[in-house]
Parts: sequence; C-alpha cells; structure tokens
Amino acid sequence: MAAVAAWAASTAFSVGDIRRATTSQASGLWFRCTTAGTSGSSEPSWGTDIGSTVTDNTVVWTAISSVYEDVSVLAPSAIIELFELHLNATLHGSSDVYRFHAGSNADVTGNIVFDGNTYSRLPVQADGFEMRSGGTLPQPTLTIANLDGTMTTLLALVNATTLGNDLTGATVKRIRTLKRYLDGESTADPNARFPTEIWRINRKATETRDVVTFELASEFDLMGQKLPKRQIVANTCQWIYRSSECSYTGSNFFDVNGNSATSLSQDVCGKRLASCKLRFGENGVLPFGSFPGAGLTQ
Repeated sequence: MAAVAAWAASTAFSVGDIRRATTSQASGLWFRCTTAGTSGSSEPSWGTDIGSTVTDNTVVWTAISSVYEDVSVLAPSAIIELFELHLNATLHGSSDVYRFHAGSNADVTGNIVFDGNTYSRLPVQADGFEMRSGGTLPQPTLTIANLDGTMTTLLALVNATTLGNDLTGATVKRIRTLKRYLDGESTADPNARFPTEIWRINRKATETRDVVTFELASEFDLMGQKLPKRQIVANTCQWIYRSSECSYTGSNFFDVNGNSATSLSQDVCGKRLASCKLRFGENGVLPFGSFPGAGLTQ
C-alpha cells in the first residue's frame, strides 16, 4: 500500500476512498469515505475515535485505524517502538527533546528516522503498557541503559535546576508504527501509526552504573489529588478583600460587622455572604469565594 494521500478541498470522493488529515496526526487514524460526494472548501474537524464520523460538505468520512489492515495480515511488517523524552524548562532547565529506540525489531542496527525526526539506537526496556478495562491505571516502567553515564549526566544537569527532581514531570511519548512507514521506505508515511501514548515520569525508581529505571504515570492518574483544590467552606469567603478575585473597588465602606464606615482605613470585609451583598447589591453578581450551598446538604 502506498502512502495515503492527504485530504483535498472541493474534490469528488467515492465510497472506499481513504484520506488522511493534511497535518501530521498523533491519533493513528485515517478516514474512509462512506458516503460519496464532494468535499468542502475547508478541512473538517476530524474525529479522534475509531468509527466516529464527520460530514464534509456532501461527503461523510469514517475514522479507521491507519495500521489495522497491516497488522491483521498473516505476516505483518515489524512494529517499531519509538520513545521521546520531553523536558520541562521550568523544572529541568531546558525544553530539550531526546529521541531513542530499542533497536530490537526488524534487526535495526542503527538510528531510525520517522516523520523527519531521528531516533538514536539505545538499549531500552519498556514494560507495563497494557491497557485494561477495569482496575487501576497502568504504571509502566522505562529502563534505559546507562553504561556510558549519559543518563547520570542528564540527571545531574536536571537536579542542578530543581534539587532532587530526577526528571520527575518530564513527558514521555511512546510512538509505534510499522517498519514499512519509516522514512526512506517506499511506503513511508508519518501519519500511519498507532495512537501516540503520552506519559509523565512519576519518579526515578532505580539508578545504577548500568541502568536507570523510571516509573511512568498517565495524565489521568490523579491518585492523592484532592478535588476541588480549595476547601469547601459554607459561608466564609476565602478571597483577599479588594484582590483581583474579590474585584471590589467601590467607595462604600463597611466595618467587619457590616456597619457603615467613613474611610478606607475602616473598611474591613466580614467575609460573609451578607458582607458581599452590602458591597455589590442584594441582587448583584457576587464574586463570593466560598460555597454557600454546601450547608444545605448533610
């Protein structure tokens, strides 16, 4: 199969035609024409789930996996696993991106180029990426060779910015495609890939002279997080008086008990809903920094 052509405006399409988005997608999707017609003058907002449909003028497109047919055959092309490590400038002192691959598939002995990016061959072991329909979210581990001290050097540079960070908070992208779609192949196509997986480094599990192991976590893994971040209090405003959250800038002054005052120096908010109404009006919009309705339930 040759590389799939990009979508085109004001073009007639027949049922079965397959097109991709005009920009590189991380969703791993192509789109099959399921209702013939003529495309619109501007590109539609493509779906992000297999089976989702989008109407494009008189054409209807259905999202399909870009690699499903290839991996369903008896002798599929080798699956290539690529990794990207994205640093955070605030946490790590730079926004550098490191790209690497294990080099264990398809007897790849050197660097790999995919979507114009070079992935260096580096001994890597990745485990625990299985997705399950129930239970806890997976916490994969990524073990990277450290024989030449590269990872130890990188960790030292990062920790010089944030003491003891050890790359915590860095983004790890797992990209999987087929060998036939790598740059340089006759069927090269950067859009033919499995959906890109995005993980965060949760912690450094081990560091030895030989390897460094990181524990990864999904962005949806909110264990230990409290929602909402603010404590739910029924009738005590948590905003600083006359701050941007409070937003009161008026010249009507009241003391802490709600009595009229004559100067700004005597103006003290009582932090109650009644205090807010004195300043913004009984029927005004109240930027009250609390949860009055919380006291209505048991």
